[in-house]
Amino acid sequence: MTNAPSPTPPFGRALCAMITPFTASGALDLDGAGRLAAHLVAEGCDGLVLSGTTGESPTTTDAEKAELVRAVRSAVGERVPLVAGVGTADTRHTVELALAAEKAGADGVLVVSPYYSRPPQEAIEAHFRRIADSTGLPIALYDIPGRTGTRIEPDTLIRLAAHPRIVAVKDCSYDFLAAQKVISRTELAYYAGCDEHNLALYAVGGAGYVSTVANIVPAQLRRVLDLFDMGETTKAARLQQRATPLIELTMSAGLPGTVTVKALLNELGLPAGPVRAPLLPADRRTADGLRAAYEELTAG
Repeated sequence: MTNAPSPTPPFGRALCAMITPFTASGALDLDGAGRLAAHLVAEGCDGLVLSGTTGESPTTTDAEKAELVRAVRSAVGERVPLVAGVGTADTRHTVELALAAEKAGADGVLVVSPYYSRPPQEAIEAHFRRIADSTGLPIALYDIPGRTGTRIEPDTLIRLAAHPRIVAVKDCSYDFLAAQKVISRTELAYYAGCDEHNLALYAVGGAGYVSTVANIVPAQLRRVLDLFDMGETTKAARLQQRATPLIELTMSAGLPGTVTVKALLNELGLPAGPVRAPLLPADRRTADGLRAAYEELTAG
């Protein structure tokens, strides 16, 4: 018995929220970005999200964001969709970044709700509509109230789903009931943005995931979805559970995922480099713990 897969999501099922590699001096490492992207695709990622939270978008310049899209496109060709993070606290700036991403060759854009100013829902909706009206690219809305200070309410998402270019949501709301409400009432592709929810959201009609942990174990996370689609739901659950220690250390150990992922990628000899201030690198104890959890998950 197999579970019927969901309709083909607009950006793939197994997306990695890719880190942005830097050189030892802190400059953008375009060669490293291309090599890491090619590795992630070879290991099972069928979509890449660039310049998101994990990609340190607050500390990369507009020019670097465009250069990153071009470098990754050159490395992976047309094999997978590239989604560029363009969200800022400024509507005009977000429109500019969306247009630049489109020109650079992105296949879609990820737009976070405006942060810090805490706009009401009417203003959030107007913000997203203005961006969607300004670009020809499909848009994924990014709901992460723990960082922005303001969530995208389910009713707002339901209204925005009527816009032809608003096609997806990256969900970091930690509100599973709200997610199911939107899934049941719209055609939006709903992606888990928190790795502990990858399988659970997929099982109730989600499109897949946009994963930070996929930077380090892309094949294992992809396998969870594959097993579920094959009807091997118990095996899928067990593999998701086996990944829990690494997910917890990466995402819930008191450090941003960017810091922990870069620490482990550097340990594994993959392109990563340092983080940019105000972030600080992980200490030796954290890196050792991550390495141990990684080796346990990948041992077989």
